[in-house]
Amino acid sequence: MVQHCDDTGSPRLGKVAKGVKCSVVGCKEDAVRSISLEEISRAGLKASASGRGYLCKNHYKELKKKLKKDKQIEQWRMKR
Repeated sequence: MVQHCDDTGSPRLGKVAKGVKCSVVGCKEDAVRSISLEEISRAGLKASASGRGYLCKNHYKELKKKLKKDKQIEQWRMKR
C-alpha cells in the first residue's frame, strides 16, 4: 500500500491532500477545498459529485464571491 506523505514525512489525510480533482462539471484542476454540495448549488455551480464537493482555487474564489452577499444578509437578519 502506497502512503501519501507531506513535506514533513507524516501521512497526508483527506482527499484534497491526496490530489482529488475539482467537482465542477468540465474542470480538471486539482481541488483545494471540500465544500458541501448544498453550498455549491446555492452559488450556481454545477457539481458532478454526491456527498461532498471539491473545488479548485478558481471555483472556490467564485463561490466565495457569490455567497458573500447571502452571508451579509443573513448576518443583518440575525442582528435584528
